[in-house]
Amino acid sequence: MMDYLLLAASGFIAWIVSTIGGGGGAMLLVPLIGFIAGAQAVAPVAAVATLVAGGGRALVFFQDIEWRVVAWGLPGAALGGILGAAVFSNTSAEWLQIVIGLFLISTIFQYGFGRRERTFAVATWWFFPAELVVGFLSGLIGAMGPILNSLYLNAGITKEKMVGTKTAISFPMHLVKIGAYTAFGTLTGELLLFGIAAGLGALVSNWVAKRMLKGMSELNFRAIVVGFMAISGALMIWEQREALLQTFGGSG
Repeated sequence: MMDYLLLAASGFIAWIVSTIGGGGGAMLLVPLIGFIAGAQAVAPVAAVATLVAGGGRALVFFQDIEWRVVAWGLPGAALGGILGAAVFSNTSAEWLQIVIGLFLISTIFQYGFGRRERTFAVATWWFFPAELVVGFLSGLIGAMGPILNSLYLNAGITKEKMVGTKTAISFPMHLVKIGAYTAFGTLTGELLLFGIAAGLGALVSNWVAKRMLKGMSELNFRAIVVGFMAISGALMIWEQREALLQTFGGSG
């Protein structure tokens, strides 16, 4: 019972932070999921938690969704999610997670700590290949954090619109991933309950987080998003510290 309460409380806190920071709630749960259920359980449990929390978030931010972006991004995300979940059990993604972490850290310099509004022009169709890649990687790693936030910021999609649009794309993707995890035998009944516990805690946080986001300026939101991307990247690298130590320690 204590494990479920910890996951629910962590889900509540993680999704408030992720709403204000533009996503990445599941990533904040990764260390706790790994501690309670093991590293191999992270991807399925995070997918279930995100699905449960995403249902409430989609309702809360429904009016803010940019449907033109969803039309391009959703097919790519769903296809990528299926492919990633299909190869999940036979793939080692430690170094891939480190590379993604380094990219996330670099965004704090790309955006001048949030002062720079855009760094490149974005066409709407870019969201299809971008979500395809991220969906695939999410199926492998379980939580990709705010890796696509730079694309949204450069497309001029911020605050409530970013949160609502990302949710509209990620919700069906996680539904597809859960189906794939179940079909391939990597989502057990216990892991399903762990994910539901974390998701219910996150579900409650959606209304609280939207009130906080509504009163925030564009500049402050952008600065928080960029900062959260860098922190998420550092966490991803920290989670793979053993792989780094084995590689560089062994070579010395």
